[in-house]
Amino acid sequence: MLIYMNENFRVEPYNATSFNKWVMEGKAPALPESLKLYNQLLSLGIKAVFITGRSEYQRSVTVSNLKKVGYHTWERLILKASSYSGKTSVEYKSNERKKLQKKGYRIIGNIGDQWSDLLGTGRQW
Repeated sequence: MLIYMNENFRVEPYNATSFNKWVMEGKAPALPESLKLYNQLLSLGIKAVFITGRSEYQRSVTVSNLKKVGYHTWERLILKASSYSGKTSVEYKSNERKKLQKKGYRIIGNIGDQWSDLLGTGRQW
């Protein structure tokens, strides 16, 4: 991600303040292959659900940024509620996937740019 290159996060500890400032700029680029897969899945009738570690207060800028870079539709956009404060990303995302399954969603795959997008429970493949 550009934020990591620009802020030297490749070699320095994660800085939540800098990261949140970057998120609020609304300039996150789409990962080209992820966007290509997203469009292919939509063409097959698969509904996208996004689970992000971004906070609820970042919803508006996140929606705007997603649309600006080509993610124009989704079934759900789940942002991290304050009730998950102190929980790991794996715990949060696993729990949200379980909630989706309880509501009748069938998860056929996950993609993402972090291990927490793939690890944990609530996977059916």
